[in-house]
Amino acid sequence: MRHFGHIAPEVRQRLFHQEPCEFTADSPARLLSAALGATLYSPATRPRLADDIVKQAGLGVVSMVLCLEDSIGDEDVAAGEENLVRQLTDLTERAVGLPLLFIRVRFPEQIPDLVRRLGPAVRLLSGFVLPKFTEERGIPFLEALSVAEAASGHRLFAMPVLESPELLYRETRVETLEGIARAVDKYRDRVLALRLGVTDFCSSYGLRRAPDMTAWDVQIVASVIADVVNMLGRADGTGFTVTGPVWEYFRVQERMFKPQLRRSPFLEGQAEELREALIEHAMDGLLREITLDQANGLLGKTCIHPSHVLPVHALSVVSHEEFSDAQDILRPERGGGGVLRSQYTNKMNEVKPHRAWAERTLLRAEVFGVANEDIGFVELLAAGITS
Repeated sequence: MRHFGHIAPEVRQRLFHQEPCEFTADSPARLLSAALGATLYSPATRPRLADDIVKQAGLGVVSMVLCLEDSIGDEDVAAGEENLVRQLTDLTERAVGLPLLFIRVRFPEQIPDLVRRLGPAVRLLSGFVLPKFTEERGIPFLEALSVAEAASGHRLFAMPVLESPELLYRETRVETLEGIARAVDKYRDRVLALRLGVTDFCSSYGLRRAPDMTAWDVQIVASVIADVVNMLGRADGTGFTVTGPVWEYFRVQERMFKPQLRRSPFLEGQAEELREALIEHAMDGLLREITLDQANGLLGKTCIHPSHVLPVHALSVVSHEEFSDAQDILRPERGGGGVLRSQYTNKMNEVKPHRAWAERTLLRAEVFGVANEDIGFVELLAAGITS
């Protein structure tokens, strides 16, 4: 699979200076963690789940979570498990170009049980999403994952979800983060990425952000995300990929603020029509949140609607200018440090302070590609929509 792989090769050639790389579920963890992109969640109870997975893969989705937790009722868990096993078993007959698939469970015991029930179909799984993760609650999940992996002989990753009240409350936050750090470090080879459960954070205070607001505008939520990145997302080799929070889309009759989407990139051709469509569907807030996610060290995003996937991927493509700066900074002859003017002559690149940024940028360039000089977000989005 590859990002933008659903777009015709000749169109990709026009869009990209460097096309996104191909990868598989067996690729190195470092590559997969960066390549997750927009991870689309789907209830495990969907009657045509296998067909949904194939369809979304054809639309550019590269990672999906099949959910047995909050997206279904308590009374539907058993039926969801049965449906999940049946649908994945059926899917083995057309297992070509499928997304990375993860199951979100409720209890540790579900992991080895589902792996056993899946039998040969377990090869379609990339791992499990672990809810409400803390050191105390998370270790049993990670131990169960290790048992299931050993029994199946198939590599399985964990994606813990950080969403517990202990993480939110100031008086317990640091202690909780330290415990999470110990747990994930112990199982570092199995932890693919850390996910943020912002909806649960908001629920502790009876909050829900409107489409004009991003998670970063809700200060109590923003402070938690910042601390998570501070302690668990460092670029010194100890950190993990931390993914962006879910965007909760819903229509409102009247927008409280003026549309925040910049007009300037939308002034050519039919781009203005695309801009109006995005605003009509309250997507301008999503675009702003994705941009703020990336500025604050997050990569990828949890998505609950297919329409959110392409904007996440389009905004994850590395610009030609970013790529140029990153390459300059990492040239072997720059090993001693120093300052140099960028090739775009609009900034100074400091070799040592910007090295970690450059390394992360080139990894993102590998999986999402590098846009040509005259290609921006709108062109990438439009190509994905019309493909």
